[in-house]
Amino acid sequence: MDPRATAFLRLLTIMDELRAQCPWDRKQTMETLRPLTIEETYELGDAILENDLEEVRKELGDLLLHMVFYAKIGSEQGAFDITDVLNGICDKLIHRHPHIYGDVQVKDEEEVKANWEKIKLAEKAKAGATEKSVLEGVPKGLPSMVKAIRIQDKARGVGFDWEHRDQVWAKVNEELAELKGEVDAGTDRQADELGDVLFSLVNYARFLGIDPDEALERTNRKFIHRFRFMERECQKDGKELGRMTLAEMDGYWERAKTEA
Repeated sequence: MDPRATAFLRLLTIMDELRAQCPWDRKQTMETLRPLTIEETYELGDAILENDLEEVRKELGDLLLHMVFYAKIGSEQGAFDITDVLNGICDKLIHRHPHIYGDVQVKDEEEVKANWEKIKLAEKAKAGATEKSVLEGVPKGLPSMVKAIRIQDKARGVGFDWEHRDQVWAKVNEELAELKGEVDAGTDRQADELGDVLFSLVNYARFLGIDPDEALERTNRKFIHRFRFMERECQKDGKELGRMTLAEMDGYWERAKTEA
């Protein structure tokens, strides 16, 4: 037997045993697992950002366990089992890749994405879905920046997009001007305009081929690294950040930028 199949069957057997014998595992529901799954997903994301492949391997195992756990609960409820899950994703991948499993021709990844969204809409229409929006597939609970990325990707998939990045940059500047106008006027629309600025920046990042969420996370980590450098250096000098002037802290920050 393929060792991949052997390993997967081993995990399924262990899941069956834990669900039958372990008090904690018996108690779990899809609802109780949900926050743990989200946490595990973020831990995988951290490992990827750290380029820690050994940790990526471990976190993938944790996530795979969760997928098997949900399938086990689904089978107990008579809704679906792991076979349904696996066949379902296999069928979907085949259907949504007609350029691989059919006779459709594509010239680049953009056409692949566009076809994906069109096929997805057609599937929903065939299933009798009342809504036919390409944005339906964007989870409501996504973090706002990630949600903005997904919204823009899906809109682009059906051709609703800017033609050139210069147009997007012009939009960024337009939104910045509108934000400044609301701030200067002291209106209650400042939050709305700030949201428009952030959305337009996400759009510009997309045109640059940059993941804005990843870019922001890099800046977060850079700030943390430099700030901790400041704390350590201040401690060495017998000083406390909270008792220093801003000018003094700026001096340590400039050192952090060159040394940390």
